[in-house]
Amino acid sequence: MKFFHPSPESIPSAILGEAVLSSVSDVRDSLPEQHRAHFETLRQEIIDFAQAHNIPREALAKPDLLREAASKLPTPDLERLANLLERFEYLLKNKEPWKEKLPEHLQDIERLYHLREQYTSQVALLEQVGILKEGTILGIDNKKYPIPTLEQIASRLFERREMLHTKHDQGFTKLLLVPFGMSLDTLINTLKQFLLSYNQSHPSFNLDTDNPLYTWSGYQGADIGDSPKLVYYPQSFTKEGHGGKTKARILEEQDNNPDFFPGWTIHLLQPSNLNTQDTETLKGFAPIPRKGQGTSQGDLTPRPPLESGQSSIEYLSILQKAKGDEDSPYHHESGLTPEDWIIAFMIHLTETGKFLDNWQNNTESISYLTGAFFSSSTSVPFAYWDRVRRRVRLFRFDPRNRGGYVGVRFSVVV
Repeated sequence: MKFFHPSPESIPSAILGEAVLSSVSDVRDSLPEQHRAHFETLRQEIIDFAQAHNIPREALAKPDLLREAASKLPTPDLERLANLLERFEYLLKNKEPWKEKLPEHLQDIERLYHLREQYTSQVALLEQVGILKEGTILGIDNKKYPIPTLEQIASRLFERREMLHTKHDQGFTKLLLVPFGMSLDTLINTLKQFLLSYNQSHPSFNLDTDNPLYTWSGYQGADIGDSPKLVYYPQSFTKEGHGGKTKARILEEQDNNPDFFPGWTIHLLQPSNLNTQDTETLKGFAPIPRKGQGTSQGDLTPRPPLESGQSSIEYLSILQKAKGDEDSPYHHESGLTPEDWIIAFMIHLTETGKFLDNWQNNTESISYLTGAFFSSSTSVPFAYWDRVRRRVRLFRFDPRNRGGYVGVRFSVVV
């Protein structure tokens, strides 16, 4: 790949400098509104690349300094920088993104997961509801976290393709982009506004507009403060020794860690149209089946359905045993968090026109969210659509209790 560097004949360095180094610029505002988020995403990628490779930020606006710094990069990094700058140049000159193909080795991944289509639609929804602004989210630590790019996600899937081969065979193909680093309060309010907006554009929605989202008081501020009430990815549902981590600690551990997408969680789940996913667009998320109603999935390692009727402790035990057992059909799976469920609900309703976890239809179930734990009250979050009261409910459940209409949904985090 040819290394691109700014020049007076292409883009004046002053314009490139303003575009890259200024968060609000005339250059960005000159683009069509629908492409400004892409501008910010690319801009942040260039800045992050420069920082990671000790390239002074001011060099991005000075061709001579940039060429000098780039000459010291290994070839793969040089090609990556060239690609970023060429895409940025194209956007500024043509007022639209460069619709490039993924590298050849990633194109099979794109096809296997319908990745571009899923990614594009979810990014659009996150922008529409106000979660994604200028290509980033604001975390509870007041840091901005750019959304992972399509290529970054495809690369991760490619790197882990051997591990994911069995999970793909079991139907884990539905993408879920979750802005984990945002405050739970913000996401809850976003869901409320989404419900009200959806109700306005869909007269048959039948929403309780006075109280569209009932939330147990313990959710308020649960993931922030000096002693957060909510911890994530617990190893047990006990007040002491639960092994869970606060959101703040997780964000700290993700910082500069190549195994994570900082501020974000990227999942694969089973889609609602599981049996036709090879021939149809992936839509929504598979329901949690009632006892005796589920269907095993996969030929390589058949995965028995996780049906309703067990306690949170029993479901968590399945995950714990599967971690160390490569032959387990649930190996590499994780429980969901309230953040995951909120985003999944909005995507599911948008794509299918149906409510996620509408348990009162007697086929679906309420969802335990075993990826989180209210350690202070020793309870597990759960969520569902309440058809009778016409609202979403976010509540808690004693981890020892069972309910014939309560189950769990697991995902694969990539």
